[in-house]
Amino acid sequence: MAATGEIRGADVHEDTGGGTPSRGVEQGDREFLSLERELTVLLRRARSNQGEMAREVHPDLESAAYGLLVRLEECGRQRATELAGYIGVGKATMSRQLRALEQLGLVAREPDPADGRAWLVDLTEEGRTRVSRVREARRERYVSHFSDWDRREVAELARLLGQLNRGMEK
Repeated sequence: MAATGEIRGADVHEDTGGGTPSRGVEQGDREFLSLERELTVLLRRARSNQGEMAREVHPDLESAAYGLLVRLEECGRQRATELAGYIGVGKATMSRQLRALEQLGLVAREPDPADGRAWLVDLTEEGRTRVSRVREARRERYVSHFSDWDRREVAELARLLGQLNRGMEK
């Protein structure tokens, strides 16, 4: 902090209106306030982008279901309970989302051969094609947005975000 009380660097973000941290905040906590502010902006933008990507997959696709499709593309068929746990929703919510995805022709369910009471969910060919197309366009946007970053910086950001996500699961 400069002698004038000005805050520099990551302590101010243009999208949040800037300003000084709350009075009485200890010096060591300023980094966490800055982190909270930047994560808030990132998450707000991510929610908006997720909605756009969901509509690109299918105009009637709910924003929240996009992450479910990405998970299926990356990991292959899974039980609905596994998907619910990964996404962080209850069984009823997952069932509703899966029904909607089935009606859109993006996923299909089949009996789990290991447990006749359970079902496995997977992308249909149509779902796989649509999700892959949208993810490729998203990757190209990232390449464009980060074109002035060194590839090692991009890798470090991905590593740190992965570490953050794993820490948030606990």
